[in-house]
Amino acid sequence: MNIEHLLSAHADRTVRYAMTGAKGGFARTLLAQTTMMPRLDAGILCDLDTEGTRRLAIEVGLDADTLAICDTVEAVQEAIAAGRTAIVATPELIDPAGYDILVEATGNPAFGYRVSTDAITAGRHVAMVSKEVDSVVGIRLAALAREAGVVYTPASGDQPGNLVALVAWTRTLGFGIVAVGKSSEYDLVFDPATGTVTQLDTTIDAPELGDLLIAGDDIRATLDARAAAVSALPTGATADYCEMAVVATHTGYVSDTELMHYPVARISELADVYIPRADGGVLESEGVVEVFSALRTPDEASFAGGVFVIVRTHDGETWEVLRGKGHVVSRSGAYACIYLPYHLMGVETPITLLSAVLLGVPFGSAEPTRSVVLAGRAKYDIPAGTVLEMGGHHHDVTGVQAVLVPADRPEAAAAAPLYLAAHATLARDVAAGELIAIDDLTDHDPALLDAWLTDTPAR
Repeated sequence: MNIEHLLSAHADRTVRYAMTGAKGGFARTLLAQTTMMPRLDAGILCDLDTEGTRRLAIEVGLDADTLAICDTVEAVQEAIAAGRTAIVATPELIDPAGYDILVEATGNPAFGYRVSTDAITAGRHVAMVSKEVDSVVGIRLAALAREAGVVYTPASGDQPGNLVALVAWTRTLGFGIVAVGKSSEYDLVFDPATGTVTQLDTTIDAPELGDLLIAGDDIRATLDARAAAVSALPTGATADYCEMAVVATHTGYVSDTELMHYPVARISELADVYIPRADGGVLESEGVVEVFSALRTPDEASFAGGVFVIVRTHDGETWEVLRGKGHVVSRSGAYACIYLPYHLMGVETPITLLSAVLLGVPFGSAEPTRSVVLAGRAKYDIPAGTVLEMGGHHHDVTGVQAVLVPADRPEAAAAAPLYLAAHATLARDVAAGELIAIDDLTDHDPALLDAWLTDTPAR
C-alpha cells in the first residue's frame, strides 16, 4: 500500500492530536517523530507532570516558544488560537477544538475509558495505545465510535496494532491462518563461548543450550529441554497476555491454552512450532494467539518484539522457491511463517493518526468482538479485604496470574476482566488457582463494569 498516494488528496491538511500519558516512553517516541512531520502537530499534551512533559517535548526537538502550560480553560483556548501546544494536568482541560484525534497512553483503565468516551462524544477519533483500557472497554468504545461516526483504533507501532494489520493483510491474500503472535519483550541471548544465557539484565548458566540451538527431529522434545535449561528465568509477562487479548478481540482468534505455550524458539523454527500436534507442533487447535521467547546468539538480529503469522502454504512448489529466498517454511513444506521483526512504538503511530483522521480507516476491526477474556487466577490464597494493586513496568496485578479464557467457556461469563480487578478489593477469600470473578470484587470502577457488562452475554 502506497500511503503517500492515499494521503495525497489531503496534502494541505495538518492533523493535530491530543495525548494523555504524555511523559512516558511511548509519548517520547511519538513526540520525537512529530518533529519530523510537517503534517502532524501535538495540539494538547496531558500529564500530571506538566513541567516534566514540557522538558521532554523540548528534549525531542519541539520549540520551547510553542509550548504553553495551561491550568485554565481560557489559557488552553488561547494556546489553541495561537497554534501552540497546550500542556495540561487534567482531562477537563483537553479542549476538542485543539485536536482531531486522541492518543490514549496512560495505561489507566478508568481514566482511559473516561477520556476516550469524552473524545468520541465530542466527535473526535481515538487511537488506543493503552492495552489495559482496550482489554476491558475496547468493544464498547468501538461501538460508541461507530455511533458517532468516528474511528476507534489500536495504534501502529505497538504489537497489537501491527499484528492486527498483518493478519488483515494475510487474510486479504486468502491464506489459511493457523496461529498469530509475537515475541516476548526480551530475547534469550545464548553465548556459546561462556555457556550463559541473558534475558535483559539477568544472566544464568545454561551450557546445555549449546546442544539445543538446532532443533532435533522431535521439536517438542527440544522445546521441553530448552524450557528446562532456562527455567530460572521468568516466563510470561502480564503485558503479553493483555496484548494478545486485544489481538483476539480484533481478529476473533482465541488462546490454545490459558497460559499460552511460550516456547523457547528460534525464528527459523516458528513454522514447525506453531502447527498442530498431529504435524509435530505444539497446538491443540488452530486460529490461536501466541507468544514465544526468541532464542538467539549475540551476533544474531533480535526479533525486537515483532509479530508473526503462521499460514498453510497451499502450493508446495511456490514455497520451496520462497524457502530458497530465505523465508521461514516448515520442514514438511506445509506451513510458513510471515513476520515483521520490529515494533517501533510511537515512531510508527503517525500512520495510524493520519489514516484515521484523513481516510477514516482504523488499524483494527471496525466491529471488534469478545473471543477471549483477559482474566486472572490467584497465585496463592488471597484473603477477603485484599486490594489487588497494579504496578510495575508490565502492570502486573499483585498475587494474580493473567490468563486468556476463551469467551465460549462457561466460566468466562462470570470472570472479572483483569484490569477491572486491578485496584479493586476482594469481597471474599479466593483460593490459589481460582479464577477471580466479578462477584468477588468490591470498590471496582462502576463505569468500567457497566461497559464490560454491556458487551457480555447474559450469565
